[in-house]
Amino acid sequence: GLAESFAAAYEKLGGKIAISAAHEDGKADYSAEVGALSAAGADALMVFGYVDQGGKGVIQASLDAGAFDTFIGSDGMIGQSLLDALGSDIDGFVTSEPSSKADGMGIFVEAAKAAGFNGSGPYAAQSYDAGALIALAMQAAGSSDRGALSTKIIDVANAPGTKINAGELAKGLEILAAGGEIDYEGATGVELTPIGETPGVYKEQEVKGGKYETMKFH
Repeated sequence: GLAESFAAAYEKLGGKIAISAAHEDGKADYSAEVGALSAAGADALMVFGYVDQGGKGVIQASLDAGAFDTFIGSDGMIGQSLLDALGSDIDGFVTSEPSSKADGMGIFVEAAKAAGFNGSGPYAAQSYDAGALIALAMQAAGSSDRGALSTKIIDVANAPGTKINAGELAKGLEILAAGGEIDYEGATGVELTPIGETPGVYKEQEVKGGKYETMKFH
């Protein structure tokens, strides 16, 4: 699905896709897949895969064969294990992932680090905010019934009310328990549309010197 969405958007902008081919995870050798991709004559290889699975294998096989030297990856291709395995061999590798420019993002990343995990990884902050919204909506509804809490999600996510940042979940629960209102911003600056969607912010990264560096936000 992600590959199809990318293809539609890229072609709409005037880009040309020489070949689109699936790969299996867990294979020991991806030279056949890379051979077919290379024969199509594309200038760059877009990899929709996983950093510890076939995505890494396709890139490794491409490097071994000298088939491609320009790579672009989806969020599943972001991880320290890829850098540990390939290092500066993939300098210039461009990736994107959901992110945030909200003040709460820095707070969340530091709190995650203290708890022993990487809060800047793909979807980490979004997952935190999703869990927080569910807990807050349950408190506002006074029920754990799915139908009841779904009516409160937008209420706790948007103004009016006391702003609740990352790390302030207990404060938000206390305000709601006392009958007050909150505006949950969390790690990603949550703001929901009337149908419950949220505008996305994506971070573009590039591997430089064997490390991911943030280039810009979209």
